[in-house]
Amino acid sequence: MAIVAYKQPISRAQIAAIRGVNVDGVIRTLVQRGYIAEIGQDPGPGMATLFGTTGFFLERVGLNSIDELPSLGDFIPEADVVEMLEHGLRLDAGDGENRG
Repeated sequence: MAIVAYKQPISRAQIAAIRGVNVDGVIRTLVQRGYIAEIGQDPGPGMATLFGTTGFFLERVGLNSIDELPSLGDFIPEADVVEMLEHGLRLDAGDGENRG
């Protein structure tokens, strides 16, 4: 949902490329629930269907306009936080635990 909201208009293939998985079921569900809709076609090869959010989506998230979405920068952690997370995810080669 967030990918469509922030990147619209966007095609199914573009969403799949960002997520790294097949999105057919997710797109179908979001369309059925009225959160996204077909809003046009890409003029390029294949003329892919482009999706965007609906007025119902805006109503449900309490926005008057898509312009009111918070900046994506608000969700990016500071460099020190990323470094701590990376450090916490590394396993020391000599930690002595048997993982097998």
